[in-house]
Amino acid sequence: MHLKKYLLKGLHRLQKGPGYTYKELLVWYCDNTNTHGPKRIICEGPKKKAMWFVLTLLFTSLVCWQWGLFIKTYLNWEVSVSLSIGFKTMDFPAVTICNASPFQYSKVQHLLKDLDALMEAVLGRILGPELSQVNATTALNLSIWHHTPLVFINEQNPHHPVVLDLFEDNFNGSASSSPAPGRPCSAHRCKVAMRLCSHNGTTCTFRNFSSATQAVTEWYTLQATNIFAQVPNQELVAMGYPAERLILACLFGAEPCNYRNFTPIFHPDYGNCYIFNWGMTEKALPSANPGTEFGLKLILDMGQEDYVPFLTSTAGARLMLHEQRSYPFIKEEGIYAMAGMETSIGVLVDKLQRKGEPYSQCTKNGSDVPIQNLYSSYNTTYSIQACIRSCFQEHMIRECGCGHYLYPLPDKKKYCNNQEFPDWAHCYSALRISMAQRETCIYACKESCNDTQYKMTISMAVWPSEASEDWIFHVLSQERDQSSNITLSRKGIVKLNIYFQEFNYRTIEESAANNIVWLLSNLGGQFGFWMGGSVLCLIEFGEIIIDFVWITIIKLVALAQSVRQKRAQARYDGPPPTVAELVEAHTNFGFQPDSAMPGPDAGAYRREQNPPIPGTPPPNYDSLRLQPLDVIESDSEGDAI
Repeated sequence: MHLKKYLLKGLHRLQKGPGYTYKELLVWYCDNTNTHGPKRIICEGPKKKAMWFVLTLLFTSLVCWQWGLFIKTYLNWEVSVSLSIGFKTMDFPAVTICNASPFQYSKVQHLLKDLDALMEAVLGRILGPELSQVNATTALNLSIWHHTPLVFINEQNPHHPVVLDLFEDNFNGSASSSPAPGRPCSAHRCKVAMRLCSHNGTTCTFRNFSSATQAVTEWYTLQATNIFAQVPNQELVAMGYPAERLILACLFGAEPCNYRNFTPIFHPDYGNCYIFNWGMTEKALPSANPGTEFGLKLILDMGQEDYVPFLTSTAGARLMLHEQRSYPFIKEEGIYAMAGMETSIGVLVDKLQRKGEPYSQCTKNGSDVPIQNLYSSYNTTYSIQACIRSCFQEHMIRECGCGHYLYPLPDKKKYCNNQEFPDWAHCYSALRISMAQRETCIYACKESCNDTQYKMTISMAVWPSEASEDWIFHVLSQERDQSSNITLSRKGIVKLNIYFQEFNYRTIEESAANNIVWLLSNLGGQFGFWMGGSVLCLIEFGEIIIDFVWITIIKLVALAQSVRQKRAQARYDGPPPTVAELVEAHTNFGFQPDSAMPGPDAGAYRREQNPPIPGTPPPNYDSLRLQPLDVIESDSEGDAI
């Protein structure tokens, strides 16, 4: 009932029209506002009024400009970095160790036989016929060579370089299984490059190298990748170094350990790797105290005598410290430990805590990253390295039709090889150097919001010493091979000491540089300094804006009503009808008596009918007096009171 009354008042208000004009409202605001400038515009004389109007307009512009700067700064979502140092007992990091050689040569020699023979012929051709030890009658499997050959590029004439295949007299010549004497080109006079072709050799590019060593190493690795990509993963694991041969001794703090305390994982670059304290199936091990005596001590045998000669040119152990349940990207983030040396690694911990959206493009678990994480099959946490490599493999499959051997495969996809995908090497080389591909992956991948980094201090010393070498190797040989003879040598032994330098850890945390409190404080400070205003002044200004809008609505409604009334008056040619004419036009003639009834029984009908029904009485015109709307409104308000 009350709502209906208020709506009726509002309707009457709209019909009545505004009670004040824009000018009256503006004058009322300037006279009553708490802001200083507008008051002086009303109170002062003409000259001062103009001066205060200009000053008020100027300072209002300054306030709006300053507000714009502060709001823009706030919306930049800048962060400040704080560094804090804490002290507590910490979990020991996960330690991944690998051999520098991914496979034992004695177990992969049958796979690499043709490739090794071809490699020896290539080296003989590069070194020159006089240094070649290759038999001229050796039969070579040139099917490998034709996919991706090495060539000489003679640039004595830079405008017309000459390209010669190592096993051909000229670029389009016939193949020869042995190097021909008297060639016009050799490694010291020409550059060695790799020829990569696609579409049956119609499209070719050359990958140049500054040294023949780099050229033959890259070429051999590319050909070995083609071979290993066709071998099942179980066979690759069997051809790597087993844990019982790699790990000779283990000690964590005062507790002995062995190879069974390590989790095996196969890495395409380093073969069988082993992770200590990964935390996948059991709780992470804490470190009792800082110092060498409370860390991890390992003695490893690299078995350097069984390295693949052309695939691995580095001897030693590859190791990496990382968080529990994280995948070890040991090729990118690992370090080498030299054979015949004792390497001590002191560890300090840095914990990084980044702000999320909208301050930075970081992710908590990778669920908001549009790249399928191919390393999720290892049940590891998200990392930007995993995302970038998964993104590259996705581009590789889309562009080349197959996946690269170094990265995990999605379901129902195959690794690249020369038989099924003859153009893969050319496609992979182009994708590898593509700047657009790298920018796409970097843009799509996000950093982890929480990360732990291990800073290492490394020191080395010769181990074992000449005085203790004999008895140490005797004991280790007896423990591993049950042999009284020495089966180990200095060139394959690595000793590691990994420990916390101290339990102090650093937390590097991002926080919002400009929060909402900072923004409101600066906005209020500028408004108060230039205009002498406060939040109440802003409320007053909002109130007058609402009043302006309300007046505009009332005027628009009144205008619409006047237009409608003019259209209604235009329907009549003469003056509008009077009330009497309207009443007469709507008189109900159904109540008037019949004057006559035709037919023979009309007299009888008159005798039988009831007394006549009186007609509709004329209206009382005094009751139809029209009253103005304000009188009705005042009457209804009086009734309500």
